[in-house]
Amino acid sequence: MTPKVKPFFDPDTFTVSYIVQEPEGQGCAIIDSVLDFDHASGRTSTRSADQIVDYVQANGLRVEWILESHVHADHLSAAPYLQQELGGKIGIGDQIVTVQETFGKVFNEGTEFQRDGSQFDALFREGDSFHVGQMRGDVLHTPGHTPACLTYVIGDAAFVGDTLFMPDFGTARCDFPGGSSATLFNSIQKILSLPDQTRIFVGHDYKAPGRDDYAWETTVGEQKALNVHIGQGRSIEEFVEMRDARDATLPMPRLILPSLQVNMRAGQMPPADEKGNVFLKVPLNKL
Repeated sequence: MTPKVKPFFDPDTFTVSYIVQEPEGQGCAIIDSVLDFDHASGRTSTRSADQIVDYVQANGLRVEWILESHVHADHLSAAPYLQQELGGKIGIGDQIVTVQETFGKVFNEGTEFQRDGSQFDALFREGDSFHVGQMRGDVLHTPGHTPACLTYVIGDAAFVGDTLFMPDFGTARCDFPGGSSATLFNSIQKILSLPDQTRIFVGHDYKAPGRDDYAWETTVGEQKALNVHIGQGRSIEEFVEMRDARDATLPMPRLILPSLQVNMRAGQMPPADEKGNVFLKVPLNKL
């Protein structure tokens, strides 16, 4: 099947969220939503998520899944808000438990923070499948950027999260806790083994030098031929050397600390205190 894909680009975080709709029905999934967050004031907004809500309602769609490709480090997820407004089940990779264990310690969350993935409705493993209306979706475990990264293959479309970017921008960084450039290389080979005509939808675009417009759709064939980091048969040794050297020069994402605390909870905020106030932590010298 060829699903209908509606992108929503957030220029503040360079994130692309997607509505994936069955071609002859009203069933859909939402992938990698954004909750707007102003770091300076600590204020949240549903402006980006409301664009998705408006589109779903205007087109009479039925949300069956709200999917996360991984625990994002550069934006907060709007999954709970979208579930409240539209329904659907929230899904992520089962290696979320590894991420929760790692960052539960970083943020000193204590025993009340469950590290078993129970905040999510479904935990997917390699080879699992799900349905969006009459469409089947298949799950590829594609770690390297994070341990829990998934690629969702729905019909002729693959939603790769941060694993791959547009061919002129390359691949994901691998220097977060639990990341690995060698693991990422092998995960990308799994994606590139899909048919050449498979459409690839990336999770971010940063508009590579020399390109005028943002873009988020490419193909497996284009990635194999043109990706500046992995294309034309680059070896794992070459890739690891390049990726590790590049990662050593990159700053931490601007929203990594609030994003991880929220996203490892399936988009929920940390528990409020006895007065109903919610706080995010800033651990010193941990990342």
